[in-house]
Amino acid sequence: MRIGIVGTGGMADALGTRWRRAGHEVVAGSRSQGGVREAAGFGTDAVLLAVPYEAAVAVVAGLEEVLRGRVLIDCTNPVGHPGFRLLTAGGPAAAERIAAAAPDSRVVKAFNLCHEDVWRLTPPVFDGRPLAVPLCGDDEEALDVVRRLVRDLGCEPLNAGGLERAGLLEATAALLIGLWVGEGADAQAIAPPLPWAQSAA
Repeated sequence: MRIGIVGTGGMADALGTRWRRAGHEVVAGSRSQGGVREAAGFGTDAVLLAVPYEAAVAVVAGLEEVLRGRVLIDCTNPVGHPGFRLLTAGGPAAAERIAAAAPDSRVVKAFNLCHEDVWRLTPPVFDGRPLAVPLCGDDEEALDVVRRLVRDLGCEPLNAGGLERAGLLEATAALLIGLWVGEGADAQAIAPPLPWAQSAA
């Protein structure tokens, strides 16, 4: 696949490097170097939006024409200080704002729950279990593209619903970051194993 990455920070490098190793063609461009339009134009199969949330909507709005029909993967987290608060509390979600800025793109929310170092693992497997990656989106073809990219990392894609549920993913990130970073807690311990989540069997 041809993947464009808007941004050149840690997430762009981690995911882009792994996708190149999986055999995809990847071009990344930064705002400071004026390369975001070139990167977005290159991504005929998918474009990863990997800029800070505070800049994301403006960047996407400036690329609206280039992004028409493109699969646009949003990995941003609208989480800020103090207290790792959700910057979009009350809605709409970051992914919905990004979709509104480029209404002819096909936005999928993904890859926002883990630090960039997790994506550098080859593969991200913990206690023998591949990392699961929840996806939110409304376009089935776009979701299929992102599912393939998730599997290329050695992870398992999970259906988390339509784009209207992206705010739940973003709120989950705010909660987890607050526990991991703010409290130094093992946030994974808050969820019981699947049989116990479904019933008290």
